[in-house]
Amino acid sequence: MDATLTLIDLAGAVALLLWGVHMVQSGIQRAFGPQLRRFLSRAVGDRLRAFTAGLGVTAVLQSSTATGLMATSFAAGGMVDLVPALAVMLGANVGTTVIVQLLSFDIGRLAPLAVLIGIMLFRRGSQSRLRDLGRAAIGLGLMMIALHQLLALVTPYEDVPSLRLLLGAVATQPILDVIVAAALTWAAHSSVAVVLLVMSFVANGVVPPHAAFALVLGANLGTALNPLLESLGGGDPVAKRLPVGNLLNRIAGVLIALAALDWIGPFMVTIVPDPARAVADFHTAFNLATALLFLPVLGPFARLLRKLLPARAIAADPARPIYLDEGAREMPAIALAAAAREALRMADVLETMLRGALDTLDRGDRSQIAAVKNLDTVLDRLNGAIKAYLTALDPEALDASDNARLSEVLAFITNLEHAGDIVEKGLMACAAKRLKRGLAFSAEGQAEIRTMVERLAANLRAAAAVFLTDDPRAARALIAEKEVFRDLEARATEAHFARIRAGRVESAETSALHLDLLRDAKRINAHLAAAAYPVLERMGELLPSRLRREPEHAGETE
Repeated sequence: MDATLTLIDLAGAVALLLWGVHMVQSGIQRAFGPQLRRFLSRAVGDRLRAFTAGLGVTAVLQSSTATGLMATSFAAGGMVDLVPALAVMLGANVGTTVIVQLLSFDIGRLAPLAVLIGIMLFRRGSQSRLRDLGRAAIGLGLMMIALHQLLALVTPYEDVPSLRLLLGAVATQPILDVIVAAALTWAAHSSVAVVLLVMSFVANGVVPPHAAFALVLGANLGTALNPLLESLGGGDPVAKRLPVGNLLNRIAGVLIALAALDWIGPFMVTIVPDPARAVADFHTAFNLATALLFLPVLGPFARLLRKLLPARAIAADPARPIYLDEGAREMPAIALAAAAREALRMADVLETMLRGALDTLDRGDRSQIAAVKNLDTVLDRLNGAIKAYLTALDPEALDASDNARLSEVLAFITNLEHAGDIVEKGLMACAAKRLKRGLAFSAEGQAEIRTMVERLAANLRAAAAVFLTDDPRAARALIAEKEVFRDLEARATEAHFARIRAGRVESAETSALHLDLLRDAKRINAHLAAAAYPVLERMGELLPSRLRREPEHAGETE
């Protein structure tokens, strides 16, 4: 029973350590994520600047995975060359050692202070950035508490014979240590947590220094797996070059270090008597040595990666998203901007559909019927891709403004998709039926339809502008178009019935098609005008109902 409770306590301490690391990373990403991303994108002109930028960004974020995903997205999108992107990753690997070095000192007494400061910032901070920094401070305090708890839990069991026997077997198998630590790091998504865990074990003599150094090598190898696995979902080999190159760097460094471990281990223990400090210094020295080894040969190495993973020629697919950057998911503000850009592509597709509908209705262009149907499929696929991208964002990384913008993007693309369905199943169905049966509208009716469809195209551009700028004047003008369309439909319907009475409509079937087109145009406009609602709602300019209120004493007699 005692052993079971101890295992539960140990698992809880490890979970607390992982959660503290997560809070530090998420707090810093939410506070400075967009600025760090912009800094990284501007500081990759050459390999030395890129190395320094990768080191600095990761030292702040404490997540080489996040830095790796950003660098991968830059390289895959052609924003930076492969050589500086590889240098960024070498710097990122060094940057992860900063917090390990910090926590290798005896700063456990600062844990309550860090938690206290964090809670004060989180609860009292009037700005979202202060709250995010408070989250990071709380995470740092939890990490220190978890490390202290791990030491307290492990100490009573360091002399248990069975544990000593198991650890003795592990200590003689450094390759097994590497594999185990790599798997743990991949599962935890954090080399920092695994290295800190190893430090706590070696500090109490539970793991000998030789095995601890091998475990550190495994943690460094495991941290290169996550960016590679993230890139496997894409089909373009270009997106795999950077994560594959980073993994090959790690593998080469680990193999060299393993071969020299029998000499490196005793040397580290001799110059750094404190075992925990020796592990932290070995972690830093390994990453610095790997960077020094590969920085001079990044040019030939990049050429090898291009040869192994050549760019694949992919036919242009209008339904394929081009702005949904997977690496940007770590930064909600950037991810939402990417989704908004993709939503504007949907607006362009819908405008092309409206132009095709106008050509078919006005000039009888039969070729546009299949083209518009294909464009509606494009619209549906883009809508699905944007929704999947946004719903995959971490809810904990979104603040109130992010959630509001996410809802606006989802509402906008949903309305565009519904409008596209009406164009295909309404306007184009009527146009196809008219051409198939040889029906013709009157000159006046044709002009009314042309005017309404052209006005729809103009309102679509206005809706995109409101969605992009949040301008209240443009939002009011767009909402006013609903009344304009009601008047247009009413006048067109009245004029149509007047032509029926005058005998200027050829058939009842033509009349039904004409009225259906007017109704569908009004429905499309309602979906477009909905882009103005979020802007006007924030300004308090929307009424709860259009119904006229009854007088308070209606029906009473004086």
